Amino acid sequence: MKKIHISLFAIILYLFSGCSTDVDIYTKYKDITIVYGLLDQSDDTVWLKITKAYQGEGDALYYSKIPDSNNYPYKLNVTLVGVKNGVDVQTLTFDTITIHNKQAGDSIFYFPDQLMYYAVPSQPLNPGAEYHLTVERKDGEVKSKTPLVSDFYIIKPSGYTVNFAMDGTFGATTAENGKRYEFWITFNYIEVKNGTTDTVRKSLTWEQGIARSETTHGGSTVTVPYTSEQFFNMLETKLEKDPYITRYSGLVELNVACGSQALDTYLEINNGSNTFMNELPQFTNVDGDATGLFASRHSVTRSYKLSVKTEQTLIEDYPDLGFKLKP
Repeated sequence: MKKIHISLFAIILYLFSGCSTDVDIYTKYKDITIVYGLLDQSDDTVWLKITKAYQGEGDALYYSKIPDSNNYPYKLNVTLVGVKNGVDVQTLTFDTITIHNKQAGDSIFYFPDQLMYYAVPSQPLNPGAEYHLTVERKDGEVKSKTPLVSDFYIIKPSGYTVNFAMDGTFGATTAENGKRYEFWITFNYIEVKNGTTDTVRKSLTWEQGIARSETTHGGSTVTVPYTSEQFFNMLETKLEKDPYITRYSGLVELNVACGSQALDTYLEINNGSNTFMNELPQFTNVDGDATGLFASRHSVTRSYKLSVKTEQTLIEDYPDLGFKLKP
């Protein structure tokens, strides 16, 4: 599994951890399918969370913890078809699997097990295709579709080093079908307990901000600024000052996660909220007696060394953090 950061990297797990419901015990029950899925051309497995709305007398939170309240009692027929220039170029048929590592507190729904639909493509998803999802249940079909976010590139900083001794800018080209760009920094470092050879590799993650492209055609540039003060303040806040530990800086990874227009719209309308007490999402791109989100995302990473000036500043101006030059 790839290392996944918060936000777009983790949003798929976030969406999969729960669903929105609208409960009225005086209304005749209606079968409403809830679908969440994010496609990424770089993933070796396609995951979907498919559940159903539920209702019952009494505390709805009680029913949320019962798998049978959320899951269908039978396996749904789920297919995904890639269409390019009007021709079907790829077809995936989904199976089910139960994941056993859901943690308490990830959502108010049942844990540690959760039922997932998955498919393993024999070849990567086709970036030039539009993917059509069909969920067949006993009383009808649920449909949705999404294009894929194409590949893109990090262009700032342009060299092999990043200089946090002065303010600067991170930047990336825009992707076809991409709208929302989230920038993250991971600062890797090593800790060595003085007088020993005990070495521990650690990292800190730092959110840089969000940028949006004017269109989803690709070929332009998005940027977010960073400041020197924010970088060093982050290290002072998150690193313990320990005179018995020596630290050595490692690579800095700049990660940019791009989401499609549908994903950006969903996040903006719901304002990042997916709590149980919300009504059904105001935005959905799933057709039929259904709600949810079927969209795409893609991420790229580029690694840098700290510039010499950054290393000097870190060692000389922040001696309590215990950083030294590598021997």
